[in-house]
Amino acid sequence: VQLQASGGGLVQAGGSLRLSCAASGRTYGYAMAWFRQPPGKDREFVATITWTHRTTYADSVKGRFTISRDNAEKTAYLEMNTLKPEDTAVYFCAQGERRYDDFTRSTAERYASWGQGTLVTVSS
Repeated sequence: VQLQASGGGLVQAGGSLRLSCAASGRTYGYAMAWFRQPPGKDREFVATITWTHRTTYADSVKGRFTISRDNAEKTAYLEMNTLKPEDTAVYFCAQGERRYDDFTRSTAERYASWGQGTLVTVSS
């Protein structure tokens, strides 16, 4: 599967952005997730959604970000509201390694396919 992330950009603190992750190939039955890598830091988990639409979020984004998916369109989304400067990062989408896995996974090792990343910059 190939993943293409888009929707990043420059936004002021308190603003909103919606990221999209378009997939080609087999996606039905696999979890989709978003990770991010802030400047000079390691990649970190943001949110995941299973094929049955179960979700889990990092504490730092809970209540502000919403992950969703459209199986027919083979696209996952990350709606980001009330953005903060500390949300500045390159955001990556990923597809889970195991089909029909209904556990929400927050470690990068559980994801086999990755998109190229889209940069989100939040100014103060």
